[in-house]
Amino acid sequence: MAEVRTRFAPSPTGYLHVGGARTALFNWLFARHYGGTFVLRIEDTDTQRSTEESLAAILDGLRWLGLDWDEGPEVGGPYGPYRQTERLEIYREYAQKLLEAGRAYFCYCTPEELTERRQAMLKRGEAVKYDRKCLHLTEAERQAYETEGRKPVIRFLAEDEGETVVEDLIRGPVRFDNRQLDDLVLIKSDGMPTYNFAVVVDDALMRITHVIRGEDHLSNTPRQIQIYRALNLPVPHFAHVPMILGADRQRLSKRHGATSVDQYREQGYLPEAMINYLALLGWSLDDRTELFTREELIRHFSLERVSKNPAIFDLKKIEWMNGVYLRQMPLDRLAQEAAARLEAAGYTKPEEREAVLPRLETILKEVQTRIKRLDELVPWTYYYFTDDIQYDPAAVEKFLKQEAIPEIFAEAADGLEALEPFTLEGIEAVFEGIRERRGMKLGAVLQPVRVALTGTTVSPGMYEVIHFLGKEATCRRLRRWAGRGRTGLDRQQES
Repeated sequence: MAEVRTRFAPSPTGYLHVGGARTALFNWLFARHYGGTFVLRIEDTDTQRSTEESLAAILDGLRWLGLDWDEGPEVGGPYGPYRQTERLEIYREYAQKLLEAGRAYFCYCTPEELTERRQAMLKRGEAVKYDRKCLHLTEAERQAYETEGRKPVIRFLAEDEGETVVEDLIRGPVRFDNRQLDDLVLIKSDGMPTYNFAVVVDDALMRITHVIRGEDHLSNTPRQIQIYRALNLPVPHFAHVPMILGADRQRLSKRHGATSVDQYREQGYLPEAMINYLALLGWSLDDRTELFTREELIRHFSLERVSKNPAIFDLKKIEWMNGVYLRQMPLDRLAQEAAARLEAAGYTKPEEREAVLPRLETILKEVQTRIKRLDELVPWTYYYFTDDIQYDPAAVEKFLKQEAIPEIFAEAADGLEALEPFTLEGIEAVFEGIRERRGMKLGAVLQPVRVALTGTTVSPGMYEVIHFLGKEATCRRLRRWAGRGRTGLDRQQES
């Protein structure tokens, strides 16, 4: 295959949507598979909504995912500039070529006039499209409109006979009746190009060979093909990937959960898991393999294996996949992630990190198999670093309001304080002794202790928690709840 050049062209009007990230990934994988070039272009002609903050968020999201670009913002390239607002003269030049070739014309119709005529078409049961009222204006008519102060748009003179065929690499030939295509606007009255025009000029001049994008763009493609041909520009290969839907088979939106790559990052999903999962939204290697390294994805990716059917975004599956990657993560990296989150939550300090990390690695050996997202690291570890425990009210009600709890906790604290050395075996012996003396089941002793020490009913093994927490902090918390003659509940309520 000749040199492959793909592109991702986001509009900086918001966050990096998971659908956009999947599009970027497919283009990146295709380019990397063939040893080609991946271009990043910024389509920022919507000046009312485009912001530098959104652009920064998109670039940061792509970097976090590891989707590096060979040409584009920050890296440059031979076919720049790579922001559309810096290419306006180029669009005007190509619009002028279409005017001179008789494939474009000035239109002075006002929005109100267009709306009135479209409504009339609807009443007559006709297809709604521009009626070419301005196609054959005389110079005098044009001057009259100019005198009125009307600012024209430039419209493309579309082919209105025959059909335009999109040779889609995923869907096969898709045919469009040219009679249904409109004379679309190329340059708006404010001088800005429309999407369908700018994308053609940019893709042609940037030598894009494959346009891989969502199937919602398929209806734009015959219009763009006609513009390519009118300008005698080479038509790239097109591949329209399936839409991403929620579990209800409706287009993915906020009602289905997070839709921003940044939100998944904040919730504690790993970039490796996101890349793996996004790759499977519309592509597969076989019916069994679901876990891929980045290198494996590059090696196996092809458009032939992209499905025509919509992809369903499954939150449970991506959470499962993230858990798999977390279990494979080296402990030192996991400890760094936990330390950063504990610092952000105020439980530890950045200057303490070197001292905290070895302790965290020991703690996380017991936790790593239980977590599915990085945002679970703080709830699983924070109680080792503070006495400011967030208690589950239901757990307190069930386990800490029992009449014998103050005595049991005081007895446990006495036993642990006397324990030397402070070992797992010794800790176990203390609680076995309490169980035997009181004739209780071990769980009835340990579960209230778990709630008192961690605030919740779920934790690693209780002896391990006590050992990691240490004698001093464990006994302090138990005595706080025992109250030395008063119930721990009374003490807790006072505090």
